[in-house]
Amino acid sequence: MMAESVDATAKETLRRDLGLDRPIAVQYAAWMGRLLRGDLGRSIRNGEPVVENVSRRIRPSLQLAAMAMALSLLIAVPVGMVSAYRRNTMVDRVSSGCALLGICMPNFLLALLLIFFFGVTLRWLPISGYTDPLEDPVHGVRSLVLPAVALGLALAAVVTRTLRSSLLEALTEDYVRTARAKGLSEWRIMRGHVLKNALIPVVTVLGLQLGTLIGGAVITEYVFALSGVGRLVVDAVFARDYPLVQGVVLLIAVGFILSNLLVDLVYGWIDPRIRRY
Repeated sequence: MMAESVDATAKETLRRDLGLDRPIAVQYAAWMGRLLRGDLGRSIRNGEPVVENVSRRIRPSLQLAAMAMALSLLIAVPVGMVSAYRRNTMVDRVSSGCALLGICMPNFLLALLLIFFFGVTLRWLPISGYTDPLEDPVHGVRSLVLPAVALGLALAAVVTRTLRSSLLEALTEDYVRTARAKGLSEWRIMRGHVLKNALIPVVTVLGLQLGTLIGGAVITEYVFALSGVGRLVVDAVFARDYPLVQGVVLLIAVGFILSNLLVDLVYGWIDPRIRRY
């Protein structure tokens, strides 16, 4: 916050004003007291409250996470069901190979390929910048398509493999044999009986990935020049803006906790037997 040439008296005065001359335990107690009042401190760079800095950046990250999650489910659920239903066939091998490719491909490489193909070559979509979909739906969605695809494809690959394994395990249960004995078609058994029972591992993966999408899409936000939370925390690290860093990290941790709580609640909705435990 101060140049090296500033005299020691000025530095000590600033340390005293910031409370850095007090013991660590006292500083921590004071910080916790402000936290309980919703005060996360002020940014060193611009002097604004940390909450205001984050509130300006949280909307793009939430919108990007929602689009990536929706895209991954639209791809993973039908592909995983078809792959499990047509197991050990060419369709299963192709879908499993694509899922493995999606898991192994680096996120930044996929983002650059999408920019080159859809933005530079075909010129269908913008390659950088952000427009709020709530203010301009058409241009807003167009500005989020490529980063959402870059994030959503990797998540779709993980969900596809998880759903396929879970469906194959559920297909060996006794209730499936009973449903077949009743004369139900395979797709009806898959949709009405097997899918819901196979969703527990998938919900777990989605819950863990939701927190990652909100706070961890740093590379994607940098490549597509999105002003989200991930880019905010990296800029704060480079600027050594410690109050902003710890505020963002705390909010991301709370996001992970809430996403795990949501997962636990969804468990009870999927399988009522879990509510008894």
